[in-house]
Amino acid sequence: MEDQRSRRQLPLGITAGLSALVLATGSAVAWWGWQAAHKTATPTAIEQTQGSPEQQKASPIAPAPTTTQPPSNTAPVSQAKPLQIYWLQTSGSAIALRSSPATIKTDGSQNVVLTAAIDELLAGPKTAAVTTTIPPETKLRSLAVKNDGIHIDLSKDFTQGGGSTSMTGRLGQVLYTATSLNPGAKVWLSVEGKPLETLGGEGLMLDQPLTRESFKRDFPL
Repeated sequence: MEDQRSRRQLPLGITAGLSALVLATGSAVAWWGWQAAHKTATPTAIEQTQGSPEQQKASPIAPAPTTTQPPSNTAPVSQAKPLQIYWLQTSGSAIALRSSPATIKTDGSQNVVLTAAIDELLAGPKTAAVTTTIPPETKLRSLAVKNDGIHIDLSKDFTQGGGSTSMTGRLGQVLYTATSLNPGAKVWLSVEGKPLETLGGEGLMLDQPLTRESFKRDFPL
């Protein structure tokens, strides 16, 4: 009987070891369970900084306001420019400049207006009441309105024939017609691309630029 009882009872050391193992295992399981529960309950730092689904939606960017530009009027506007074409009128032995109104349709450019005016002058008068001393073969080679005045280049026919009165008259015709839009403008006159220094066989000296005031002073009709 005693032998059987002793076989059923475990040694005290083994029993204590088993108890300690059970306690340790139970503590480990409990600690692991607590950690898992803590991780589940506590959100991460990233989760805490994230907003609600509505806040996470990107706010729509308002389109930049569009400015409607007014259509540009690039087409030239045709308009009438009042001009004066200057002819010569004789009264006995006297000769004087006489103006005749002319209206030229243009896009507004002074170059176009004055070119048309000089071309009309070179074409000659349309009435016998006035005359011209500009040779009919004279042609306008170029005309340009620049900052320093109106530059006119004529063909060599402009200097052909006639005495001092004829030369003075034709010079006045060109000068006054060219300054019809601006009587105070300066005129630079050239023939075949060279500045006109003398006019005619008598050698009328020209001091350029020419103005209406200088013409009245130096070449009185």
